[in-house]
Amino acid sequence: MTRVAAILAAGKGTRMRSEEPKVLHPVGGRPMLWWVLEAARAAKCDRILVVVGHGADRVRAALDAPDVTWVEQREQLGTGHALAQVEHELEGEGQILVLSGDVPLVRASTLAELGEAAGADWGSMAIADLPEPGTLGRVFARADGSLDRIVEASDATADQLETHTVNAGIYCLPFPEVFEFLSRLSTENAQGELYLTDALGAAAAAGRSLALVELADPGEAIGINDRADQARVHRRLLDRKIGDLQRAGVSVVDPARTQVEPSVEIGADTTLHPDVDLNGATRIGSNCTLRQGAWIRDSVLADGVTIEPYSVLDGCQVGPGCTVGPFARLRPGTVLGEGSKVGNFVEVKKSTLGPGVKAGHLTYLGDATVGEGANIGAGTITCNYDGVDKHRTEIGARAFIGSDTMLVAPVKVGEGAVTGAGSTVTQDVPSGALAVERSRQRNVEGWASRRKRKKDPKGG
Repeated sequence: MTRVAAILAAGKGTRMRSEEPKVLHPVGGRPMLWWVLEAARAAKCDRILVVVGHGADRVRAALDAPDVTWVEQREQLGTGHALAQVEHELEGEGQILVLSGDVPLVRASTLAELGEAAGADWGSMAIADLPEPGTLGRVFARADGSLDRIVEASDATADQLETHTVNAGIYCLPFPEVFEFLSRLSTENAQGELYLTDALGAAAAAGRSLALVELADPGEAIGINDRADQARVHRRLLDRKIGDLQRAGVSVVDPARTQVEPSVEIGADTTLHPDVDLNGATRIGSNCTLRQGAWIRDSVLADGVTIEPYSVLDGCQVGPGCTVGPFARLRPGTVLGEGSKVGNFVEVKKSTLGPGVKAGHLTYLGDATVGEGANIGAGTITCNYDGVDKHRTEIGARAFIGSDTMLVAPVKVGEGAVTGAGSTVTQDVPSGALAVERSRQRNVEGWASRRKRKKDPKGG
């Protein structure tokens, strides 16, 4: 049987108070519509149709894919009208999974369950029992457990609002027959819209049996209408990911204070301390320790890495057994070799540090290559920018760069070479050589006392 997913994503989302189309607002590191698309893909739908309206061009540009067909709803006249827009895209008979672009917590397993339930009945819909149902439509069942009617909250009586069984907004319906009921819809309701739920009520009244599938996780029914909903759904997606990690052997010291986007991969026996924030395509190996406040995006950490507190890693690669931080910053293009150490207030950009390199304190390494076992003293700076172009610095294996050395690129320091503390190096340093560039010290005897008398002639 052909199974099609129709995702209704045409709403303006005015309560978001934003020019951005609502379905592009992020949760869990991705636009909310992305999650719904992924659920439809995981449910192995034969086709995916997305109904778009407000900001259609921006939505398409952000999430276009070969397996998505975009259908424009030029006038937003309600959910029933939105679903009717896909009729011309369908041929033959089959099932149509109807999803909402602003309900991103839906799981593929729920869609599979709806499909199975619809196969035994005319159709199916997801319901949830919520302690605070709010503005969600209330669902009333027949004695046999199938749908009797759905009443939108805005049209419900006080007694009807007492029920906590709500419409989750996820359906599996037969096509083409569902479009016959959609064609009979009326706007005679509180919102003046064509409700999909009215079509389902009409189908039930005509003797069609719609199975009611209760969600194992009622949270799947949570839609996003405003920024508070967005934050709540975002946290739920993160909690799902953290739960998966914990079951896979990752220690999370304080889950409520930890953010791991669902795209992140982490190996067993790694420990995440509070306020760790992991994003994008980050991959972390086994037996790593990420201490408080570490922020990491699109980076790869090998096994046994330690990230000390409040370090920032973005688009970098960290080899086995490395230590980074505290308060270090690794910018895109940084590669740390095995066992290297980047310490407090060290910034590295587009540079490769070989195995065993040490850069312990207050240093900037930009556009540099540092050989194995080299030591970079405190306050060292690679002066890589001349105001027009960036230039590279090369430091050989086992070189010793003295504290407060300025390396004016392009420049090379050979293997085993040493630079004296406080030197400004503008020329290449041969292997094994010592480079010293600083003025000779001159001591002026008695200067301090003479200065004091000049400032205070009376001595008091």
